[in-house]
Amino acid sequence: MLRGPFLSRNWMGACEDFEQADWVIVGLPFDGTTSNRPGARFGPEAIRPASWGLETYSPLQNADLSTVSYYDAGELEFPLGNRDAILALINQNARDVLAAGKRWLGLGGEHLVTLPVIQAYVEKYPDLAVLHFDAHADLRDDYLGEKLSHATVLRRVTDLIGPERLVQIGIRSGPQEEFAWMREHGTLLEDPSEIPRGLNRLAGRPVFLTVDLDVLDPSILSGTGTPEPGGMTFSTFVEWLQAFKGLNFVGADVVELAPHYDPTGVSTAVAAKVVREVLLLASSPSKSVTCANAESASVGSHA
Repeated sequence: MLRGPFLSRNWMGACEDFEQADWVIVGLPFDGTTSNRPGARFGPEAIRPASWGLETYSPLQNADLSTVSYYDAGELEFPLGNRDAILALINQNARDVLAAGKRWLGLGGEHLVTLPVIQAYVEKYPDLAVLHFDAHADLRDDYLGEKLSHATVLRRVTDLIGPERLVQIGIRSGPQEEFAWMREHGTLLEDPSEIPRGLNRLAGRPVFLTVDLDVLDPSILSGTGTPEPGGMTFSTFVEWLQAFKGLNFVGADVVELAPHYDPTGVSTAVAAKVVREVLLLASSPSKSVTCANAESASVGSHA
């Protein structure tokens, strides 16, 4: 008999029991509509081991993952090359998570993986709102003739929820038409002074938080498909996140890590820390219960 102990490939500190968890982490290794540099399909596989280098405590939020219960379901197995079947599979699994009374945390993968999850969410939460961090608006009605693409995903989301329930932060690249659309519909926050307007849109509604990692500057995170200069530092990103603390977050995802473009591993480490901050922001003591049998937490990088 093998006696171990063995290293886990699950997210650091995850519950062993699905039923105990508030959140369910699901890896979504798909990048079939990526228009620039492919490789986001390898993000979920890379980010889990990186989580074991984290501390559970976030000094920026003065909060600890030990107060959050989450189960790591692993990665969905996709029929490669079949976009529509993959989206349907994501949608069904999101429905299953919601039917079990859990909250979804998706690990991408490209940004199109958000759409089938939102489709599942609006069935349960008809008044759903979306908080979107990204370098790109993803609001094209079609891209190269395709209606379903990582470049169109937020336009398809607004088809479901309407532009009045969308808040976008960090957008700094795109055609003039997209910026005109955002300003016409008031979705874009360009300065922290506009945060109250964003809160007015989201307060009192269930909120889904979607983070495209290219919202961060390439000097912070270069391992992504379409890096855009002029992005946020990690600390600035968390400050923006904290401005929305206390909202009713019912689900989230973190997408577009393409780890092979950063052989140093720094981008993957940063992405793991973004997931930690998202979990801490979106959880609250009233909703989260610590798992009695959570896997051992990381010893941290300085132990």
